[in-house]
Amino acid sequence: MTDSILRMRGISKTFPGVRALDDVNLEVLRGEIHAICGENGAGKSTLMKVLSGVYPHGDYTGRIEFDGQECRFGGIRDSEHRGIVIIHQELALAPNLSIAENIFLGNEQSTRGLIDWNKTNAAAAELMGRVGLRENPVTQVLDLGVGKQQLVEIAKALSKRVKLLILDEPTAALNDEDSAHLLGLLRGLRDEGITCVIISHKLNEVLEIADRVTILRDGRTITTLDAEGLTEDRIISGMVGRDLDHRFPPHEPRIGDEILRVEDWTVHSPTQHGRLLVSGASLSVRRGEIVGLAGLMGAGRTELAMSIFGRSYGTGISGRIFKDGREIRLRSVREAIRHGIAYATEDRKRYGLNLIEDIKRNVSAAGLGKLARRGWVDDNEEYKVAESYRKSLNIKAPSVSSITGKLSGGNQQKVVLSKWIFTDPDVLILDEPTRGIDVGAKYEIYTIINKLADDGKAVLLISSELPELLGLCDRIYTLSAGRITGEVPRAEATQEGLMTLMTQEAPR
Repeated sequence: MTDSILRMRGISKTFPGVRALDDVNLEVLRGEIHAICGENGAGKSTLMKVLSGVYPHGDYTGRIEFDGQECRFGGIRDSEHRGIVIIHQELALAPNLSIAENIFLGNEQSTRGLIDWNKTNAAAAELMGRVGLRENPVTQVLDLGVGKQQLVEIAKALSKRVKLLILDEPTAALNDEDSAHLLGLLRGLRDEGITCVIISHKLNEVLEIADRVTILRDGRTITTLDAEGLTEDRIISGMVGRDLDHRFPPHEPRIGDEILRVEDWTVHSPTQHGRLLVSGASLSVRRGEIVGLAGLMGAGRTELAMSIFGRSYGTGISGRIFKDGREIRLRSVREAIRHGIAYATEDRKRYGLNLIEDIKRNVSAAGLGKLARRGWVDDNEEYKVAESYRKSLNIKAPSVSSITGKLSGGNQQKVVLSKWIFTDPDVLILDEPTRGIDVGAKYEIYTIINKLADDGKAVLLISSELPELLGLCDRIYTLSAGRITGEVPRAEATQEGLMTLMTQEAPR
């Protein structure tokens, strides 16, 4: 593993008002797993889109050499023809087609001009075996979980005789088991001589799998390091340009009276008759308090939060909700907002934002009534409100007229928070608020959460990262199979103790 398969030299790429890449250099050795780390907006995905031809030659400056030859890709087909395949974070599969059809889409297995389905399915089965996908090739992709869909994408790449496989945040939406399987698969591909470039915010996974790590910051190459002996702190300091002695900002809580109490809350599945998603759950939150909700995937955390928020998920919902000691009925999202309850979804791209709209319209979306005069929205006031949040939450965008879908993940999350803070809620439910966000942006989000609590808001925080809950929360509830299994104050909480409660059978 001494020769280079890829050299990118002096790569620069500019968007209107933004210099995304500034003289970036990258060298990848043949047969290695090479990780690229950096904060959201550092230029990682842009660099890989330049390499794969998503941004064709002429849209950037600099030189790309692959397999010893200069490359000037005009599109993705050109790069794939050379053996470079990129798998984006948003998987590009056709859900209503079969696994086999997806694997060979655009590369159909034909005989005399007609698709040979026996050949297609047999070849697909062979590729599926290589990636450990034990499904029938004719199974529709929509019937697969995200982890298996990721394997379909890799099988598709293998069908193109891939030499360099690029994976952008491949484990962001996967559970621990699927993540471990995917990382093991990448090791196997490396052993077969396939070179991999992986973009990831999960630094523990980077250190576990990568041979070398390149760090980008503000569109520039900072350094390339051997992974052996490398630490998370060293990567973080390169990413953010400073040492993060504390991953979480210091915070002294000022906890007041109880503001929200949920009693004996039960929720049934809207799609599987008779299935209980949440069973007899009770919890409370006080003013100025950050309360965590911990549980494994499928424990019912999101279902509990969404059902509280105006019954926006589930059927057969029963139980009681009290606000400031008085029972309230939240039969719709509108009523929840009117009673001072807000919910920031875990899926900001699908449910939290209108990605084709600008920042201004997204910020005002949940609180238009505050800007309306005789049925008309005051555009000047809308602009002032959005601009105030752009500044106070440090949303990195040229103006509030910037399209939200073009912002980095961390800045999109700040827009989501701005939208709900503008409604002036008493209770803010945050569902995975830092998912897919780098450590620098996480710190900023944590600071915002602490500020909300200091302003007297009650925060209910759902997170899959136990260190995050331990670092932020004053109390933590644990959920297992839809039931509350424990309530732990911050001083007594440990990862091991929480995991024990998250995996135990709840009392009946």
